[in-house]
Amino acid sequence: MQDNITSLVFNTSTITLQNQTMTTEFANVSQAPDPANSARDFNIGLALACGSSVFIGTSFIMKKKGLLRLASKSQLRAGQGGYGYLREWLWWAGLITMGVGEAANFAAYAFAPASVVSPMGALSVLVGAVMSSRFLQERLNLLGKIGCALTVLGSTVMVIHAPHEGSVANVDELGQKLLDITFLIYSVLVVSISVFFVFYLSPKYGHRNVLIYITICSLIGSLSVTACKGVGLAIKESLTPGGKNQFVNWLTYFLIISLIACVMVQMNFLNRALDTFNTAIVSPIYYVFFTTAVIASSAILFKEWNNMLPLDIVGSLCGFLTIIGGIFLLQFCKDVDLSLRGIQEKRVHNGTVPASPIERRELLRSEDA
Repeated sequence: MQDNITSLVFNTSTITLQNQTMTTEFANVSQAPDPANSARDFNIGLALACGSSVFIGTSFIMKKKGLLRLASKSQLRAGQGGYGYLREWLWWAGLITMGVGEAANFAAYAFAPASVVSPMGALSVLVGAVMSSRFLQERLNLLGKIGCALTVLGSTVMVIHAPHEGSVANVDELGQKLLDITFLIYSVLVVSISVFFVFYLSPKYGHRNVLIYITICSLIGSLSVTACKGVGLAIKESLTPGGKNQFVNWLTYFLIISLIACVMVQMNFLNRALDTFNTAIVSPIYYVFFTTAVIASSAILFKEWNNMLPLDIVGSLCGFLTIIGGIFLLQFCKDVDLSLRGIQEKRVHNGTVPASPIERRELLRSEDA
């Protein structure tokens, strides 16, 4: 009798253990990301990032056109302290377009990896350069056209080799990643370096060295992207049918406060940089520093690159470096008077190339003689 009871207890324990194992395996399978959903989210995030660049690049042209129309009416310009642009509908249209672009960029972080979304911001520079040559009669020289081609090429290479899987699925998972010791060390270093730059280096050297302000913007900006992704996930999860309302979660409000604080610091020092130094210098350097910091932060927090093949890692880096080259050509060389026609005319003037086919034939005859 006792042996039967012992056998019954043993069998019951075995069945219970098997049920627990099956439950755990089912939970792990249910939490595993669906490849189809990951690909869909990646495509949505990529489309939002590209659309954001188009809207933001277009907004600069619209606002510039509005300011030029204001100047043509002999009114006090914005650079002289005037506010007449507030009565210009084209300027307001540009502002609304920029708002739409920023909203799309904000939403993109909820769907695609930050290491993909941030570099796509280079396309706004490309859109602005192309549209300014069309609508503002600003000349796009040969180097600028090469820069446009490099920007498109680099962006395409980065998209091809980027990690397509979603880094986190919900806010709770993001909260666990935020407590990772590696990211905590990174955050402490970022805050410490930024405090040192703000209170010691900025008052002494900020007006002489553009890297001071840009370093502050870029380091704090890498944290703002993390907070932005968290807020986007909270909104996405709360609006999904059957999803959990994340606006009762304290982490959501922590991320919102962090995002506001980081953006305020970022915009403050970016405005200082733009007010002190030439825009053609600030824009490309800020893009390189900011995007590099975001990629580093994303790699530490989300570990998006851990499952990438070495070929994809090299491809992503090459794509990023190609974008950097295109941005620098667009910004630093935009005032250089260089075109294919100009090169041809200069060679003709120097006598290295005949001006017409007839002259070329006569030159060949004289050489044969």
